[in-house]
Amino acid sequence: MKIRIRILFSAALALAAARLLGAEFDVRSFGASGDGASLDTAAVNRAIAATHDAGGGTVRFPAGRYLCYSIHLKSNVALFLDAGSVIVAAEPSEDGRTGYDPAEPNPADPYEDFGHSHWHNSLIWGEGLENIAVTGPGMIYGYGLSRGTGHARRDVLPEERKAGVKLPAARNSPLESEVKPGPFSYPNAADSLPPLVGNKAISLKECRNVVLRDFTIFHGGHFAILATAVDNWTCDGLKIDTNRDGIDFDCCRNVRVSNCTVNSPYDDGICPKSSFGLNRNRATENVTITNCQVSGYDEGTLLDGTYGRSIGDATGRIKLGTEANGGFKNITVSNCIFDHCRGLALEEVDGGQMEDIAISNLTMRDIVNAPVFIRLGARLRGPAPIGPSGARRIKIENVVASQVAPGQGILISGIPGYPVQDVALTHILITYRGGGTAAQAARSVPEYETSYPEPEKFGALPSYGVFARHVRGLSLDHVELRCEAADARPAIFLADASDAELDHVRAQRAGGSSVPALVVKSASNLFIRDCAGIPDGRWTSLDSGSW
Repeated sequence: MKIRIRILFSAALALAAARLLGAEFDVRSFGASGDGASLDTAAVNRAIAATHDAGGGTVRFPAGRYLCYSIHLKSNVALFLDAGSVIVAAEPSEDGRTGYDPAEPNPADPYEDFGHSHWHNSLIWGEGLENIAVTGPGMIYGYGLSRGTGHARRDVLPEERKAGVKLPAARNSPLESEVKPGPFSYPNAADSLPPLVGNKAISLKECRNVVLRDFTIFHGGHFAILATAVDNWTCDGLKIDTNRDGIDFDCCRNVRVSNCTVNSPYDDGICPKSSFGLNRNRATENVTITNCQVSGYDEGTLLDGTYGRSIGDATGRIKLGTEANGGFKNITVSNCIFDHCRGLALEEVDGGQMEDIAISNLTMRDIVNAPVFIRLGARLRGPAPIGPSGARRIKIENVVASQVAPGQGILISGIPGYPVQDVALTHILITYRGGGTAAQAARSVPEYETSYPEPEKFGALPSYGVFARHVRGLSLDHVELRCEAADARPAIFLADASDAELDHVRAQRAGGSSVPALVVKSASNLFIRDCAGIPDGRWTSLDSGSW
């Protein structure tokens, strides 16, 4: 009782002082210990509530380790993490009594995985808020967060793996036998998580005027940051080294992501989406991603500076999609670096429209599949009726890539009857590792239009540099394609292409003079000018050709 009175008295003094001196609230004044052993959830939430009740202000976390379950953001409140401060995601208790807030019901569950369609089961979350911020040089450590797919406890960390530490088995949902999946296999027991388990470091839904700046997230769970229907959002100067997705903004408008470094070896780094998680379609639009770096180094090795590369098929990357019911409009990506990860991916497969996309000034090294992947598909994961997807007005320029895996080059694929339209690739220089075979050059590539859209799904393509199928208005201008080793495939393969133009293309014949640089299967209004080793010409209709 005395301890309780002392905490309340200290909180009252802190509230009075903050009102007099500028609305800054120290979580220790509300009972937080910061010792890394005692749960500080209640104290942190008291500080946030008091700040909100006072009309707004800043909740400060001095240096220390604050062990917490769900922290509830409120409007007009900023969290500031001092240097040396760490908010640590606690593990749910073994007795099933304490843990994170429950995942809220969502009628969209049949169309989205558990992670995309729930927000409250997170370390830090807010819904329906405005004027909120998390800033400062401190860290958020998702120690006890799940990475989804049944993993109810944290992964073994690299240093623990070396020491032979074993964790208890994952706990799947106790309602496993009652889960009745819909037509897209959602919900499902393996994807759902049991009560009290959290799976996101920061989760925001239907918020406005948000700033996330300067802090670090380590081991962030299924999503280090998931923002759904968050408008007027600035995300700047973050360092994220995590075990699944880094920064996902879903159905958001007016977003600025800048100066962020995201290492995510097992999933996507920076990922705009437009899912059906809101139970309605909403486009992601007016987005700027600039001055960022994405990678797939071993988890933790970005932050410790060792940059491990033991994961051969690391993900990392910047990707639009796959969730894309609402579509994408007015998106720019500029001045970004990709290292030891997958390449840029633009995926529209759920009935939305992707349009007005501008990509510029990218450098890439050690890319494990397609350096550029533009995909229309017909997965159409959403309630009927749902129309075909579309992609148009996409410009990609000033891209330099080296040490690119040989399986897939630049891969652009619409679907029959629905071409990718108006794509311009300008001033591109890509060096591939080579090694493709004559058998691969002769492959007939299936459409895979209803499959999950990933470049490796297509297998080794019949061209090493560019494969474009079902396209209208494709332009390759000042594009140079090279190989480090011999490759028996042509550099460029076009199929079902209309209004295509090749201008100043330099395509190395990596298999020798007997291997063509360009193969065409069904084209109309094809224009070629000043391309090394390929004759100039204009063809109104061409069934097949190779040069």
